[in-house]
Amino acid sequence: MALEYRGPRAYASAGVDDTVHLGELVAGCLEDGDVLVLTGGLGVGKTHFTKGVSAGLGDGHPVTSPTFALMAVHDGGRIPLFHFDLYRLEHAFELEDTGIFDVLGYEGACLLEWGEQFQDELTDEYLGVIISRVDGDESLREIVLEPHGARAERLAAAIDAVVRAGDAA
Repeated sequence: MALEYRGPRAYASAGVDDTVHLGELVAGCLEDGDVLVLTGGLGVGKTHFTKGVSAGLGDGHPVTSPTFALMAVHDGGRIPLFHFDLYRLEHAFELEDTGIFDVLGYEGACLLEWGEQFQDELTDEYLGVIISRVDGDESLREIVLEPHGARAERLAAAIDAVVRAGDAA
């Protein structure tokens, strides 16, 4: 099974390769200032998705979750990618020390793992990417896009179009 379009803003991933591939497709749609908030439990594929985005932007550097560094910059591609992992943060005031406000919504694209816990402090304009396990099969994932704001709506529609085009091929 390959990455599958399940309907508007919903996809099925049969494994790591599909999740990375979706990230690659998303990368082609990203513009400076785009913000993606990646939501899902531990080990669902948020970092694999980010690996695909980075590769799709043309950055050849390895991608790991910046759990302890909090931010990783992948700037070898078409636009910079700022990858934040906010898992260890407990309070909104800790965001000040991450560098997130220096780039959020301005330069490059920002991918925020565990950003949903601070959504009120971050931005109203973002694309939520919710990744969840499918019961009964450890490798299957459902990936749903939740746009917030006009740019996020356009981004979700563009992603749908490229995934559907890949399904038709």
